[in-house]
Amino acid sequence: MNRRLFLQKSAAASLFMLSAVTWAQSNAAAASSAPGSTLKLGIDVLQERNFDLLRGKRIGLLTHPAGVNRYGTSTIDVLRKASNVKLCALYGPEHGIYGDEKANVPVDDKIDFRTQLPIFSLYGKYRKPTPKMLKGIDALVIDLQDIGSRSYTYVSCMRYTIEACFENDVEVIVLDRPNPLGGLKVDGPMLDKQWMSYVGAFRVPYVHGLTIGEIANICKLVPGWLDTDESYRKKGKLTVVPMSGWKRNMLWSHTRLPWIPTSPFVKTYGAAIGYAMTGLGCQLGGFKHGVGDNYPFRLITYSGKTATEVKAALDRCNMSGIDLRATTANDKNGKPVEGLYVYISDWDKCRPTEISFHMMRLAAAWSKKNPFSNASKNEKELFNKHTGSQAWFDAISTKGANVPVSSFLSVWDTEAKNFQNFTRSYRLYS
Repeated sequence: MNRRLFLQKSAAASLFMLSAVTWAQSNAAAASSAPGSTLKLGIDVLQERNFDLLRGKRIGLLTHPAGVNRYGTSTIDVLRKASNVKLCALYGPEHGIYGDEKANVPVDDKIDFRTQLPIFSLYGKYRKPTPKMLKGIDALVIDLQDIGSRSYTYVSCMRYTIEACFENDVEVIVLDRPNPLGGLKVDGPMLDKQWMSYVGAFRVPYVHGLTIGEIANICKLVPGWLDTDESYRKKGKLTVVPMSGWKRNMLWSHTRLPWIPTSPFVKTYGAAIGYAMTGLGCQLGGFKHGVGDNYPFRLITYSGKTATEVKAALDRCNMSGIDLRATTANDKNGKPVEGLYVYISDWDKCRPTEISFHMMRLAAAWSKKNPFSNASKNEKELFNKHTGSQAWFDAISTKGANVPVSSFLSVWDTEAKNFQNFTRSYRLYS
Protein backbone atom coordinates (compact mmCIF):
# COMPACT_ATOMS: atom_id res chain seq x y z
CA MET A 1 0.00 0.00 0.00
CA ASN A 2 1.55 3.27 -1.09
CA ARG A 3 2.31 5.35 1.98
CA ARG A 4 2.06 8.53 -0.12
CA LEU A 5 -1.70 8.34 -0.47
CA PHE A 6 -4.28 10.38 1.55
CA LEU A 7 -6.29 12.02 4.57
CA GLN A 8 -8.93 14.50 5.74
CA LYS A 9 -9.58 16.13 9.08
CA SER A 10 -11.99 14.49 11.49
CA ALA A 11 -12.60 14.77 15.18
CA ALA A 12 -12.07 11.05 15.44
CA ALA A 13 -8.77 11.07 13.56
CA SER A 14 -6.67 11.02 16.72
CA LEU A 15 -8.44 8.01 18.23
CA PHE A 16 -6.75 5.42 16.07
CA MET A 17 -3.04 5.93 15.64
CA LEU A 18 -3.33 2.41 16.77
CA SER A 19 -0.92 1.05 19.31
CA ALA A 20 -1.42 -2.29 20.96
CA VAL A 21 -2.77 -0.54 24.06
CA THR A 22 -5.17 1.92 22.41
CA TRP A 23 -6.64 -0.64 20.01
CA ALA A 24 -9.11 -2.07 22.53
CA GLN A 25 -10.01 1.42 23.76
CA SER A 26 -10.67 2.49 20.17
CA ASN A 27 -13.13 -0.33 19.56
CA ALA A 28 -14.91 0.53 22.78
CA ALA A 29 -15.20 4.16 21.66
CA ALA A 30 -16.61 3.11 18.32
CA ALA A 31 -19.12 0.79 19.98
CA SER A 32 -20.36 3.48 22.35
CA SER A 33 -20.90 5.90 19.45
CA ALA A 34 -22.38 3.41 16.97
CA PRO A 35 -25.11 5.35 15.15
CA GLY A 36 -27.69 2.60 15.00
CA SER A 37 -27.08 1.57 11.42
CA THR A 38 -29.51 -1.00 10.09
CA LEU A 39 -26.80 -2.38 7.80
CA LYS A 40 -25.43 -5.71 8.92
CA LEU A 41 -21.84 -6.58 8.05
CA GLY A 42 -20.71 -10.09 7.20
CA ILE A 43 -19.65 -10.69 10.80
CA ASP A 44 -23.09 -9.57 12.02
CA VAL A 45 -24.84 -11.92 9.63
CA LEU A 46 -22.56 -14.79 10.66
CA GLN A 47 -23.30 -14.12 14.33
CA GLU A 48 -27.05 -14.03 13.65
CA ARG A 49 -26.64 -17.48 12.12
CA ASN A 50 -24.98 -18.59 15.37
CA PHE A 51 -21.68 -19.11 13.53
CA ASP A 52 -23.08 -22.12 11.70
CA LEU A 53 -20.22 -22.09 9.17
CA LEU A 54 -17.61 -22.39 11.93
CA ARG A 55 -19.04 -25.10 14.18
CA GLY A 56 -16.77 -28.04 14.85
CA LYS A 57 -13.86 -26.43 13.00
CA ARG A 58 -10.51 -25.04 14.09
CA ILE A 59 -10.56 -21.44 12.92
CA GLY A 60 -7.91 -18.95 11.80
CA LEU A 61 -8.76 -15.27 11.36
CA LEU A 62 -7.16 -12.74 9.01
CA THR A 63 -8.15 -9.27 10.16
CA HIS A 64 -7.07 -5.83 11.35
CA PRO A 65 -8.50 -3.02 13.54
CA ALA A 66 -11.23 -2.16 11.03
CA GLY A 67 -12.45 -5.76 11.27
CA VAL A 68 -15.31 -5.00 13.66
CA ASN A 69 -19.04 -5.63 13.84
CA ARG A 70 -21.53 -2.82 13.39
CA TYR A 71 -21.22 -1.90 17.05
CA GLY A 72 -17.45 -1.53 16.86
CA THR A 73 -16.58 -4.81 18.59
CA SER A 74 -13.53 -6.52 17.15
CA THR A 75 -14.22 -9.65 15.11
CA ILE A 76 -11.44 -11.26 17.13
CA ASP A 77 -13.45 -10.74 20.32
CA VAL A 78 -16.74 -11.69 18.68
CA LEU A 79 -15.31 -15.07 17.69
CA ARG A 80 -13.45 -15.59 20.97
CA LYS A 81 -16.63 -15.05 22.98
CA ALA A 82 -18.70 -17.45 20.88
CA SER A 83 -19.04 -20.70 22.77
CA ASN A 84 -19.24 -22.78 19.59
CA VAL A 85 -16.19 -21.24 17.84
CA LYS A 86 -12.64 -22.49 18.34
CA LEU A 87 -10.34 -19.64 17.33
CA CYS A 88 -6.80 -21.03 17.02
CA ALA A 89 -4.67 -18.47 15.16
CA LEU A 90 -4.58 -14.89 13.91
CA TYR A 91 -3.16 -13.58 10.63
CA GLY A 92 -2.19 -9.97 9.98
CA PRO A 93 -1.97 -7.99 6.70
CA GLU A 94 0.18 -4.93 6.05
CA HIS A 95 0.16 -2.70 9.17
CA GLY A 96 -0.54 -5.76 11.36
CA ILE A 97 -3.66 -6.80 13.26
CA TYR A 98 -3.40 -3.68 15.42
CA GLY A 99 -2.85 -1.29 12.54
CA ASP A 100 0.20 0.32 14.13
CA GLU A 101 2.88 -0.95 11.76
CA LYS A 102 4.24 1.49 9.16
CA ALA A 103 3.63 1.10 5.43
CA ASN A 104 6.17 -0.98 3.50
CA VAL A 105 7.76 -2.23 6.75
CA PRO A 106 7.92 -6.03 7.27
CA VAL A 107 6.03 -7.33 10.29
CA ASP A 108 7.23 -10.30 12.34
CA ASP A 109 5.23 -13.26 13.64
CA LYS A 110 4.48 -13.03 17.35
CA ILE A 111 2.21 -14.14 20.16
CA ASP A 112 -0.73 -11.81 20.69
CA PHE A 113 -0.46 -10.17 24.10
CA ARG A 114 -4.28 -9.96 24.39
CA THR A 115 -5.37 -13.45 23.37
CA GLN A 116 -2.13 -15.43 23.61
CA LEU A 117 -2.89 -16.74 20.14
CA PRO A 118 -0.14 -16.95 17.51
CA ILE A 119 -0.13 -14.08 15.00
CA PHE A 120 1.23 -15.03 11.61
CA SER A 121 2.34 -12.01 9.62
CA LEU A 122 1.37 -11.93 5.96
CA TYR A 123 3.48 -8.84 5.42
CA GLY A 124 6.81 -10.06 6.67
CA LYS A 125 9.05 -12.89 5.52
CA TYR A 126 6.04 -14.32 3.70
CA ARG A 127 3.08 -12.66 2.02
CA LYS A 128 1.43 -15.92 1.13
CA PRO A 129 0.61 -18.24 4.05
CA THR A 130 2.91 -21.24 4.19
CA PRO A 131 1.66 -24.78 4.87
CA LYS A 132 3.18 -24.45 8.34
CA MET A 133 1.14 -21.31 9.03
CA LEU A 134 -2.05 -23.12 8.03
CA LYS A 135 -1.33 -26.30 9.91
CA GLY A 136 -3.84 -26.91 12.66
CA ILE A 137 -6.79 -25.00 11.19
CA ASP A 138 -9.72 -26.25 9.16
CA ALA A 139 -11.03 -22.89 7.96
CA LEU A 140 -9.63 -19.40 7.63
CA VAL A 141 -11.99 -16.45 8.11
CA ILE A 142 -11.10 -13.20 6.30
CA ASP A 143 -12.49 -9.93 7.68
CA LEU A 144 -10.68 -6.98 6.08
CA GLN A 145 -12.00 -3.50 5.29
CA ASP A 146 -10.92 -2.43 1.82
CA ILE A 147 -11.23 1.15 0.51
CA GLY A 148 -12.12 0.53 -3.13
CA SER A 149 -8.83 1.51 -4.82
CA ARG A 150 -6.72 -1.09 -6.61
CA SER A 151 -3.36 -0.31 -4.95
CA TYR A 152 -4.61 -0.82 -1.37
CA THR A 153 -3.03 -4.12 -0.40
CA TYR A 154 -5.74 -5.86 1.60
CA VAL A 155 -7.29 -7.43 -1.49
CA SER A 156 -3.82 -8.68 -2.47
CA CYS A 157 -3.45 -10.23 0.96
CA MET A 158 -6.83 -11.88 0.53
CA ARG A 159 -5.88 -13.24 -2.88
CA TYR A 160 -2.64 -14.83 -1.68
CA THR A 161 -4.45 -16.25 1.34
CA ILE A 162 -7.17 -17.81 -0.79
CA GLU A 163 -4.53 -19.36 -3.05
CA ALA A 164 -2.65 -20.87 -0.11
CA CYS A 165 -5.81 -22.21 1.50
CA PHE A 166 -7.01 -23.82 -1.72
CA GLU A 167 -3.59 -25.44 -2.17
CA ASN A 168 -3.59 -26.77 1.41
CA ASP A 169 -7.21 -27.95 1.64
CA VAL A 170 -8.25 -25.20 4.07
CA GLU A 171 -11.72 -23.72 3.72
CA VAL A 172 -12.02 -19.94 3.22
CA ILE A 173 -14.84 -17.83 4.64
CA VAL A 174 -14.92 -14.15 3.65
CA LEU A 175 -17.00 -11.77 5.76
CA ASP A 176 -18.08 -9.00 3.44
CA ARG A 177 -17.86 -5.25 4.08
CA PRO A 178 -18.89 -2.10 2.21
CA ASN A 179 -16.86 -0.54 -0.53
CA PRO A 180 -16.53 3.00 0.91
CA LEU A 181 -16.69 4.44 -2.63
CA GLY A 182 -19.89 2.56 -3.37
CA GLY A 183 -20.54 -0.12 -5.95
CA LEU A 184 -21.37 2.03 -8.97
CA LYS A 185 -18.23 4.12 -9.47
CA VAL A 186 -15.60 2.50 -11.70
CA ASP A 187 -12.79 4.75 -12.87
CA GLY A 188 -9.17 5.01 -13.96
CA PRO A 189 -6.84 2.86 -16.01
CA MET A 190 -6.99 -0.92 -16.10
CA LEU A 191 -3.92 -2.66 -14.75
CA ASP A 192 -1.64 -4.03 -17.48
CA LYS A 193 -0.60 -7.61 -16.88
CA GLN A 194 3.12 -6.80 -16.74
CA TRP A 195 2.55 -4.42 -13.81
CA MET A 196 0.68 -6.83 -11.55
CA SER A 197 2.20 -6.81 -8.07
CA TYR A 198 1.26 -6.61 -4.40
CA VAL A 199 -0.13 -3.11 -5.07
CA GLY A 200 -2.06 -4.46 -8.03
CA ALA A 201 -3.05 -8.10 -7.63
CA PHE A 202 -6.02 -7.94 -10.00
CA ARG A 203 -6.47 -6.57 -13.50
CA VAL A 204 -9.17 -4.07 -12.61
CA PRO A 205 -9.66 -0.31 -13.06
CA TYR A 206 -8.04 1.78 -10.34
CA VAL A 207 -11.45 2.40 -8.73
CA HIS A 208 -13.11 -0.99 -9.13
CA GLY A 209 -16.59 -0.68 -7.61
CA LEU A 210 -16.55 -4.10 -5.92
CA THR A 211 -16.74 -5.25 -2.33
CA ILE A 212 -13.99 -7.47 -1.01
CA GLY A 213 -16.48 -10.34 -0.94
CA GLU A 214 -17.37 -9.83 -4.59
CA ILE A 215 -13.69 -9.89 -5.52
CA ALA A 216 -13.33 -13.16 -3.61
CA ASN A 217 -16.38 -14.51 -5.41
CA ILE A 218 -14.83 -13.74 -8.80
CA CYS A 219 -11.55 -15.36 -7.68
CA LYS A 220 -13.38 -18.61 -7.10
CA LEU A 221 -15.59 -18.54 -10.17
CA VAL A 222 -13.42 -17.02 -12.92
CA PRO A 223 -10.29 -18.70 -14.32
CA GLY A 224 -7.17 -16.56 -14.17
CA TRP A 225 -8.04 -14.46 -11.13
CA LEU A 226 -5.88 -16.66 -8.90
CA ASP A 227 -2.28 -17.62 -9.55
CA THR A 228 -2.70 -21.27 -8.74
CA ASP A 229 -3.39 -24.47 -10.58
CA GLU A 230 -6.93 -24.63 -11.94
CA SER A 231 -7.55 -27.88 -10.09
CA TYR A 232 -7.02 -26.08 -6.77
CA ARG A 233 -9.39 -23.27 -7.76
CA LYS A 234 -12.10 -25.70 -8.78
CA LYS A 235 -11.93 -27.87 -5.67
CA GLY A 236 -11.17 -25.08 -3.19
CA LYS A 237 -14.00 -24.28 -0.79
CA LEU A 238 -14.95 -20.61 -0.50
CA THR A 239 -17.97 -19.10 1.20
CA VAL A 240 -18.72 -15.37 1.14
CA VAL A 241 -21.02 -14.14 3.91
CA PRO A 242 -22.78 -11.15 2.32
CA MET A 243 -23.93 -8.06 4.16
CA SER A 244 -27.58 -7.34 4.78
CA GLY A 245 -28.90 -3.93 3.83
CA TRP A 246 -26.04 -2.70 1.63
CA LYS A 247 -26.82 -1.45 -1.88
CA ARG A 248 -24.48 -0.46 -4.69
CA ASN A 249 -25.42 3.21 -4.54
CA MET A 250 -24.33 3.48 -0.89
CA LEU A 251 -21.14 5.38 -0.05
CA TRP A 252 -19.67 4.91 3.42
CA SER A 253 -21.49 8.02 4.62
CA HIS A 254 -24.79 6.30 3.78
CA THR A 255 -24.04 3.29 5.98
CA ARG A 256 -24.16 5.28 9.25
CA LEU A 257 -21.28 3.14 10.51
CA PRO A 258 -18.35 4.69 12.39
CA TRP A 259 -15.13 4.78 10.38
CA ILE A 260 -12.34 2.70 11.88
CA PRO A 261 -8.93 3.67 10.43
CA THR A 262 -7.90 1.06 7.88
CA SER A 263 -4.21 2.08 8.00
CA PRO A 264 -2.10 4.78 9.69
CA PHE A 265 -2.69 7.34 6.91
CA VAL A 266 -6.34 6.49 6.22
CA LYS A 267 -7.82 7.57 9.52
CA THR A 268 -11.04 8.92 8.04
CA TYR A 269 -13.55 8.21 5.32
CA GLY A 270 -12.47 11.46 3.68
CA ALA A 271 -8.96 10.08 3.42
CA ALA A 272 -10.26 6.96 1.70
CA ILE A 273 -11.89 9.11 -0.99
CA GLY A 274 -8.76 11.22 -1.26
CA TYR A 275 -6.64 8.12 -1.78
CA ALA A 276 -8.52 7.43 -5.00
CA MET A 277 -8.25 11.04 -6.19
CA THR A 278 -4.76 12.36 -5.43
CA GLY A 279 -2.65 9.33 -4.65
CA LEU A 280 -1.56 8.52 -8.18
CA GLY A 281 -0.84 12.17 -8.93
CA CYS A 282 1.62 12.37 -6.07
CA GLN A 283 3.53 9.20 -6.92
CA LEU A 284 6.01 10.97 -9.17
CA GLY A 285 6.48 14.48 -10.50
CA GLY A 286 6.54 16.83 -7.54
CA PHE A 287 2.96 17.18 -6.31
CA LYS A 288 2.39 16.29 -2.65
CA HIS A 289 -0.79 15.53 -0.76
CA GLY A 290 -1.62 16.18 2.85
CA VAL A 291 0.18 13.45 4.77
CA GLY A 292 1.62 15.12 7.88
CA ASP A 293 -1.06 17.79 8.33
CA ASN A 294 -4.79 17.82 9.02
CA TYR A 295 -5.84 16.83 5.52
CA PRO A 296 -4.28 13.50 4.51
CA PHE A 297 -4.67 12.81 0.77
CA ARG A 298 -6.94 15.83 0.27
CA LEU A 299 -4.67 18.90 0.49
CA ILE A 300 -2.39 19.11 -2.56
CA THR A 301 0.67 21.33 -3.01
CA TYR A 302 3.39 21.87 -5.59
CA SER A 303 6.73 23.38 -4.59
CA GLY A 304 7.33 26.76 -6.21
CA LYS A 305 3.67 27.34 -7.07
CA THR A 306 1.09 29.12 -4.94
CA ALA A 307 -2.26 27.56 -4.21
CA THR A 308 -3.82 30.21 -6.44
CA GLU A 309 -1.55 29.25 -9.35
CA VAL A 310 -2.23 25.53 -8.93
CA LYS A 311 -5.98 26.14 -8.68
CA ALA A 312 -5.98 28.26 -11.85
CA ALA A 313 -4.13 25.55 -13.77
CA LEU A 314 -6.40 22.75 -12.55
CA ASP A 315 -9.58 24.78 -13.04
CA ARG A 316 -8.68 25.08 -16.71
CA CYS A 317 -8.93 21.27 -16.95
CA ASN A 318 -12.73 21.56 -16.55
CA MET A 319 -13.09 18.54 -14.26
CA SER A 320 -16.66 17.65 -13.30
CA GLY A 321 -17.83 16.98 -9.77
CA ILE A 322 -14.94 18.47 -7.80
CA ASP A 323 -14.25 21.87 -6.28
CA LEU A 324 -10.76 23.12 -5.37
CA ARG A 325 -10.41 25.55 -2.47
CA ALA A 326 -7.29 27.17 -1.07
CA THR A 327 -6.74 26.11 2.56
CA THR A 328 -3.98 26.63 5.10
CA ALA A 329 -3.01 23.86 7.50
CA ASN A 330 -0.04 23.03 9.71
CA ASP A 331 2.39 20.36 8.61
CA LYS A 332 3.87 17.78 11.00
CA ASN A 333 6.35 20.38 12.26
CA GLY A 334 3.64 22.93 12.96
CA LYS A 335 4.54 25.10 9.97
CA PRO A 336 1.58 26.64 8.09
CA VAL A 337 1.23 25.28 4.56
CA GLU A 338 -1.17 26.60 1.95
CA GLY A 339 -2.61 24.12 -0.48
CA LEU A 340 -5.72 23.14 -2.38
CA TYR A 341 -8.34 21.05 -0.66
CA VAL A 342 -10.13 18.72 -3.07
CA TYR A 343 -13.87 18.81 -2.37
CA ILE A 344 -16.46 16.55 -3.94
CA SER A 345 -19.29 18.68 -5.33
CA ASP A 346 -21.07 15.91 -7.26
CA TRP A 347 -19.94 12.31 -6.76
CA ASP A 348 -22.09 11.03 -9.61
CA LYS A 349 -20.33 13.30 -12.12
CA CYS A 350 -16.86 12.97 -10.61
CA ARG A 351 -14.12 10.84 -12.13
CA PRO A 352 -12.12 10.27 -8.92
CA THR A 353 -8.75 9.58 -10.56
CA GLU A 354 -8.95 12.29 -13.23
CA ILE A 355 -7.29 15.00 -11.15
CA SER A 356 -4.19 12.82 -10.68
CA PHE A 357 -3.50 12.67 -14.42
CA HIS A 358 -3.90 16.41 -14.82
CA MET A 359 -1.49 16.82 -11.91
CA MET A 360 1.03 14.65 -13.74
CA ARG A 361 0.69 16.75 -16.90
CA LEU A 362 1.20 19.96 -14.93
CA ALA A 363 4.22 18.47 -13.16
CA ALA A 364 5.76 17.78 -16.55
CA ALA A 365 4.99 21.35 -17.67
CA TRP A 366 6.43 22.97 -14.54
CA SER A 367 9.62 20.90 -14.29
CA LYS A 368 12.87 21.83 -16.05
CA LYS A 369 13.22 18.19 -17.05
CA ASN A 370 10.38 15.76 -17.60
CA PRO A 371 10.17 14.01 -14.19
CA PHE A 372 8.71 10.88 -15.75
CA SER A 373 11.31 10.28 -18.45
CA ASN A 374 14.10 11.24 -16.02
CA ALA A 375 12.93 9.07 -13.11
CA SER A 376 15.10 6.25 -11.82
CA LYS A 377 14.31 2.66 -12.75
CA ASN A 378 12.86 1.98 -9.30
CA GLU A 379 10.72 5.12 -9.41
CA LYS A 380 9.36 4.16 -12.82
CA GLU A 381 8.53 0.63 -11.70
CA LEU A 382 6.77 1.82 -8.55
CA PHE A 383 4.84 4.41 -10.55
CA ASN A 384 3.72 1.85 -13.14
CA LYS A 385 2.75 -0.71 -10.52
CA HIS A 386 0.37 1.83 -9.01
CA THR A 387 -0.91 3.57 -12.14
CA GLY A 388 -0.97 0.36 -14.12
CA SER A 389 -0.94 1.70 -17.69
CA GLN A 390 2.19 1.35 -19.80
CA ALA A 391 0.53 3.41 -22.53
CA TRP A 392 0.05 6.32 -20.14
CA PHE A 393 3.64 6.15 -18.92
CA ASP A 394 4.97 6.09 -22.48
CA ALA A 395 2.85 9.11 -23.37
CA ILE A 396 3.66 11.23 -20.32
CA SER A 397 7.34 10.35 -20.68
CA THR A 398 7.59 11.40 -24.32
CA LYS A 399 4.95 14.12 -24.67
CA GLY A 400 5.19 15.63 -21.19
CA ALA A 401 2.94 18.70 -20.90
CA ASN A 402 1.39 17.84 -24.29
CA VAL A 403 0.06 14.46 -23.21
CA PRO A 404 -3.61 14.13 -24.34
CA VAL A 405 -5.27 13.46 -20.98
CA SER A 406 -8.80 13.59 -22.41
CA SER A 407 -8.02 10.83 -24.91
CA PHE A 408 -6.88 8.53 -22.14
CA LEU A 409 -9.93 9.38 -20.03
CA SER A 410 -12.17 8.38 -22.91
CA VAL A 411 -10.41 5.01 -23.29
CA TRP A 412 -10.60 4.37 -19.56
CA ASP A 413 -14.32 5.24 -19.49
CA THR A 414 -14.92 2.57 -22.12
CA GLU A 415 -12.84 0.05 -20.18
CA ALA A 416 -14.79 0.89 -17.03
CA LYS A 417 -18.11 0.16 -18.75
CA ASN A 418 -16.78 -3.12 -20.11
CA PHE A 419 -15.55 -4.08 -16.66
CA GLN A 420 -18.92 -3.28 -15.12
CA ASN A 421 -20.62 -5.45 -17.72
CA PHE A 422 -18.20 -8.29 -16.99
CA THR A 423 -18.67 -8.13 -13.20
CA ARG A 424 -22.45 -7.72 -13.28
CA SER A 425 -23.16 -11.45 -13.06
CA TYR A 426 -20.83 -11.85 -10.07
CA ARG A 427 -22.31 -9.06 -7.96
CA LEU A 428 -23.77 -9.92 -4.58
CA TYR A 429 -25.83 -6.74 -4.25
CA SER A 430 -28.32 -4.88 -6.41
